[in-house]
Amino acid sequence: MKKSLLLTFLASSTLVANATDTTSVNTPTVPQPAVVQPTAAKPKADGDDTGKFTFSGYLDTYYFGNFNNPRSQSNLGLNGTGVGNARAFDQRSGQFGIGLIQAKAVYTADKVDAVMDLTFGPFADLGNYGNYLGPLGQGSTALAIKQAYIVFKATPKLSFTAGQFGTHIGYEVIDAPVNYNYSLSNLFNNGPFYHIGLKAQYAFSDKAYLMVGLVNNVDNLVDNNKKKGLIGQLFVSPATGWNVYLNAIVSNEASKDIPNANGTGVAVSADNASYSLFDLTTTYQVTSKFFLGLNAAAGSQTGDYQNYGGPTSAKTWGGAAIYSNYAFTDKFGLGIRYESFDNKNGARALTDASGAGASVNSITITGNITGANGHVLLKPEFRLDSYSANKFEMNDGTLSKSQATLGMAAIFKF
Repeated sequence: MKKSLLLTFLASSTLVANATDTTSVNTPTVPQPAVVQPTAAKPKADGDDTGKFTFSGYLDTYYFGNFNNPRSQSNLGLNGTGVGNARAFDQRSGQFGIGLIQAKAVYTADKVDAVMDLTFGPFADLGNYGNYLGPLGQGSTALAIKQAYIVFKATPKLSFTAGQFGTHIGYEVIDAPVNYNYSLSNLFNNGPFYHIGLKAQYAFSDKAYLMVGLVNNVDNLVDNNKKKGLIGQLFVSPATGWNVYLNAIVSNEASKDIPNANGTGVAVSADNASYSLFDLTTTYQVTSKFFLGLNAAAGSQTGDYQNYGGPTSAKTWGGAAIYSNYAFTDKFGLGIRYESFDNKNGARALTDASGAGASVNSITITGNITGANGHVLLKPEFRLDSYSANKFEMNDGTLSKSQATLGMAAIFKF
């Protein structure tokens, strides 16, 4: 099995890299925050509409083989309850899977922009998990809303954004065409995915801006208390090709007087659950072909903010990831990500097979092959995860500290 997987990886990379398509491989950079940058208002003639409507999207599918050959055909590993958490999205092994289908509509005008970003499929459900209940307690179409926000451009430098928007924290995003690596990092998996609220952004210049905002909570459609979380981002560009993002969120995630199941009393009353995360993301385009990136984050929480209550002492987690990619030709590039993530305090869901907090070191090697005039991306990828304790099941029922996967993702974008 190992040999066949390796041959498939090499053959696919060689075949497509030598295709006749001459579409260039764009070296990816860290996505800008989910705010359309304010632009100067242009004079318009009577009856002239300067607004512009665009429609875009993508879909992705993948196959990954797992060298441990787990009976469950899963890349998730175990966490003490039989459900693992080692991967964010690419959870299946030894079988074909689909990821996400996106349909994104954007309207841009002089004074206002609007974004309607809908997603469907397994990865959409995983990335929008806090929106799974409707007003009647049943499944809801809110699960399909990845982003839905309005940008009011008060001046050429000041804008306000209201609605549901992707998080400003971290290096990676949910959108597969934007990330160089297909498999998402543990920093992404254990950080926030989205927020609902209001934020303001002021551009001091084209090399610096500040964003601050108020949001309901972390990854949830409905707030669990009246208090709001504070978010912020400072962007600076010290030199050409060098971008630095300082990100933060501080939120009170407690809930007070939660009714019990039969509605006759109070099941939980907690006021001390808190959540904070500070993040540094920086990128540098060293040459036209060579790119470097860094993401480092440190978080702290008091209590179990997702289940209410829990210990009152603060628990911490953190990690760092280094990114590097190189464009060998205008059709083929190769990227490497090394990440270390520490959750030994058990603050986040990343655990070992016994359910205790764990740490993990991961290395991911991803090829990027562009075809069909830029509409198709092929990403052959190898990933190795090494945990501090047993985490992954083997075919014979034993456990291992490490797991290696090899496969390919195919992405169509328009």
